[in-house]
Amino acid sequence: MKVPVSILASLAIVGGAVSVVHAAASDYMPSTDKSAPDNSAQNARDRGGETMTPMDQSNKPQDVDLTRRIRQAVEADHELSTDGKNVKIITVDGVVWLRGPVKTAEERHEIAGKASEIAGAHNVRDQMEIAREARSE
Repeated sequence: MKVPVSILASLAIVGGAVSVVHAAASDYMPSTDKSAPDNSAQNARDRGGETMTPMDQSNKPQDVDLTRRIRQAVEADHELSTDGKNVKIITVDGVVWLRGPVKTAEERHEIAGKASEIAGAHNVRDQMEIAREARSE
């Protein structure tokens, strides 16, 4: 069986059987979606040095341990969204900053609660933001 050069073909060998999958070049065209989020203002804010970023994380053993324990508590909660599990946890001199988008106010409360249980409520700075999509619902 001859396959024309102009057609992209992929061979898949499964259990000794050979099948040919044809795909048109248009199947591999890059997206023309121009609705990508613009977070330029957020990036400029973070570069200004007025907010905590992961680069500010202390290397003191007690700060690293505090960050690790909070991260483990957040990761263990299977109810949290991917955004919630990826919140930035930054600890300096026992003070914990929580930054990044979360899906809902409830999720924000859950994450801040976990950090407060571990670090003490007076040591937690909640700077999480509720994602735009969740706010508009």
